[in-house]
Parts: sequence; C-alpha cells; structure tokens
Amino acid sequence: MSSKTNKQTDTSYWDERRGLFRTSKGGWIIGEAVYNHGYSMMDDLVGHKTFFQVLVLNVTGRLAEKNLADWLEASFICLSWPDPRIWCNKVGTLAGTMQCSPAAAVSVGILAADSRMYASGALVAGAEFIIEAVEKKKAGLSVEEIVNAELEKKAKRSAAKPVIMGYARPIATGDERVIAMERVTKTLGFEIGEHLSLAYEIDSYLQNNYKESINMLGYCVAFMVDQAFCNKEITRLFSTWVNSGVHACYAEARDRAPESFLPLRCDDIEYQGKIERPVPNIT
Repeated sequence: MSSKTNKQTDTSYWDERRGLFRTSKGGWIIGEAVYNHGYSMMDDLVGHKTFFQVLVLNVTGRLAEKNLADWLEASFICLSWPDPRIWCNKVGTLAGTMQCSPAAAVSVGILAADSRMYASGALVAGAEFIIEAVEKKKAGLSVEEIVNAELEKKAKRSAAKPVIMGYARPIATGDERVIAMERVTKTLGFEIGEHLSLAYEIDSYLQNNYKESINMLGYCVAFMVDQAFCNKEITRLFSTWVNSGVHACYAEARDRAPESFLPLRCDDIEYQGKIERPVPNIT
C-alpha cells in the first residue's frame, strides 16, 4: 500500500470549527443588543443610517458616508426599469403569471441577471478590465493599445461592435443611465478618479473609432474602484441590482388573470420536424 494511501488527511481546520458559529460580522446577544461590526443596530443604525449605508457595512465592514450610500441608491434606481421585455424582468413576469410567491419570482429574476455577459454578473469582468487598464496605462500603454489588446483577447461580434465589458450595448447606442449617474455624481460632490478618468478616455476612443460608448456597468465599476472598493465588494454590493424592476413586473403579472402573459395558441408554433407517421409494430 502506498504512503499516499496511508497518509491521514489534516482536518484540524474543520475540527477547530466543529459545532461552532464563528463570525467577525456581529450577532444578537439576547437581552442586550444586536451588533453589526461593533455598532448596535437598534441604537446606532436604525433611524440614524440609511439602508444603503448598512448594506455597505454588511458587505465590507465599513460604514459608508451618506453621499456614497445615496449614489448607490441612485444606481439601483437606474436598474429598476418596469419593462417586462427585459430578460430578468420577463422571468419575474412569468413567475407572476404562474402565481408564484414574490420571493421566488424576484429571486429567480435576480438569478437571470447573474451572468458574465450582462447585468450584475458582468461586474466581475467589467471591474477586471478597468483595473487592468489603469495598470497598463501606468506601464506606458496608450488607450489605443489598451483597447486593441482587449479586443485581441476576444472575438468581435462584427467589425463595428467591439466586445469590451463596460462598453457598448446590444440594441442601442449610448446609455441614458450614465448621463443620469453623472448628474448624481456631480450633485453629491464626487471628483473623477483615475479609473473613471481612464474609462472616459476609452469611451472617447471607442466613440471616435466604433461609434460606441461607455455603458452603465462600465461607469459604475470605474467609479466604485475609485472609491476604494475591490472587485469582490463591488459584485457583492450590486448582486441584487435588478430586483426592483423584477418586482414591478412580477406584481403587475400577479395581479392579472393567471397565465395571461404571452399566451400562445398551438398554431403560433411552427413545427419543422417529421410529418405525422404510424408507430412501427416492433415486438
């Protein structure tokens, strides 16, 4: 028998935690208080801090300033479109027309947006790109070289449509949400940091060469990195980005007659398979 087979597995890490709840976040001491990173939730936070300030605290352990929490709230409103044609909202609408519970509908709608191609799931790639882009610029690369290097990593959809996460949109040019968030950023007194500054340079290059521009995701990740949030913190904070829009579409469908969303007749389906034929008698 080999020595590898005889070697015992070191389980000390799990043994030390067996039967224990360990957390650095906080907890409820019955009869005393509910603590969150050293703050009493009922005394220090409830009625004194906003929901988004506490959300940042829960995710990062840091209590956000009010202006940053307000910026986050505004960005969530930008993703709250009550349009059932949007893929994640459509899932919530289907759940509503099937009479599912609100929790099930909104949860599955959020999951529909958890993709590296779009919405909250794409934040990872968007943050990775702008963080790496700033490092490349510091190393001496031009904006053109940064863009071309990124395009070389991925196949283009077409000669006119660059595939860079955080830029361009599949069915529209420009992004009205960026314009709205720029207004919020200015009103709340934020300055443009190095990541957002480079994001604008890339935006200008893409507009001049591809007629495409920065989108909501690209703007938000660049801004958040400039506010000292790391990639994993950004993706955690925005994980439920689309929930309000899903909720709106679910509520509308749930209040209507069951199965009234996008009903189909049999003759709406074009069958292209084999024609009707008898089942062979095989014994």
